[in-house]
Amino acid sequence: MIIANPSLSLSFSPKPRPFFHGGSRSRGVPRPVAASAGGLESLQPVLSATSVLAAIVVVHESGHFLAATLRGIRVSKFSLGFGPVLARFVSPSSGVEFSLRALPLGGFVAFPDESDPDLQFPPDDPDLLRNRPLPDRLLVVSAGIAANLLFAYSLLFVQVLSVGFPVQSPLPGVLVPDVRPNSVAAHAGLLPGDVILSSPSVYDLVDLIKLNPAKQLNLTISRKTASDELQLAIVPDTSPDGTGRIGVQLSPNYTVSKLRASNLAEATVLAGKEFSALTFTVFDGLRQTFLNFSQSAGKVSGPVAIIAVGAEVARSGSDGLFQFAAIININLAAINLLPLPALDGGSLALLLVEAARGGRRIPREVEQRIMSSGVLLVLMLGLFLIVRDTLNLDFIKEML
Repeated sequence: MIIANPSLSLSFSPKPRPFFHGGSRSRGVPRPVAASAGGLESLQPVLSATSVLAAIVVVHESGHFLAATLRGIRVSKFSLGFGPVLARFVSPSSGVEFSLRALPLGGFVAFPDESDPDLQFPPDDPDLLRNRPLPDRLLVVSAGIAANLLFAYSLLFVQVLSVGFPVQSPLPGVLVPDVRPNSVAAHAGLLPGDVILSSPSVYDLVDLIKLNPAKQLNLTISRKTASDELQLAIVPDTSPDGTGRIGVQLSPNYTVSKLRASNLAEATVLAGKEFSALTFTVFDGLRQTFLNFSQSAGKVSGPVAIIAVGAEVARSGSDGLFQFAAIININLAAINLLPLPALDGGSLALLLVEAARGGRRIPREVEQRIMSSGVLLVLMLGLFLIVRDTLNLDFIKEML
């Protein structure tokens, strides 16, 4: 299941973030950007992000598939997507059906089961997953999560050896990447690219503006085309909620350099540090989602929103795509660890219950009832996220 928790809102590239525009501060999540009538050039970032997401799903399912195959466990299906089959191929040697399906909610690997009326093997076949000892089943179920984590580390390893990690070095002031036309900031003479030196951080400046509606603010400005600092007087508008606003986008002011590893040993260490930092961020974001679920539920993203974010990242360069892919891999692993039916974590939870019962199996009908209800709920959630995120795309909003 492809779901991203709010920790997806990381800065994948040196683009201005967070921002304050028209009276509201962003949460750090780029607005979904979709290709419209811009030709193949505008579609390229969307295709890149889609390919990255598809590759991540394939890696996850390949983890399950390879773990089963290497242990001699029979596999019946390998699918990218759910629902109606769009294309399929049956391997003549193994009999495994590989398919592409209509609903882009993830993928699955299926195993022959004794409840299947078309089962071609005896129910007590030792190569059926159900008949394997607990360690084998634990290995197969957890292999998808392990594959995503390994792939995330590998991506970071390649990145630090090739394009390098972006390193931000802070500079004084707050950058103004954009000024809304006809805003009070524009009328006062503020220009895109200006640096406001009157405040040490974005958040301090935002608070200053919001707390002083209709009051004159004297700002010291640094401008590339001016040799000396400028003084501008701006009177914030009063927004509907009573706070001040000036109609600009704000960003931390910094320069970006690239950190590249000089050898494999250094790359191993640097990739490990970055992997640890990203993993902590993703899992902490997941924890915050559950601790503040009423506030965070609306920020959970489905595949459409993830691709939209990925397309924006792709426009900024390949280094952003590396980290985007690494974060989505870690995110997919984290989501699948949740002990919910239809996710790997749900299957792991049932296996751990079996282990706690001294190896006594959970009744098959109980297990099937739990997993079936979970599949339905997950598919409904996935479809809801697809519809919601699609309706939130800019070009869809313009059409409605």
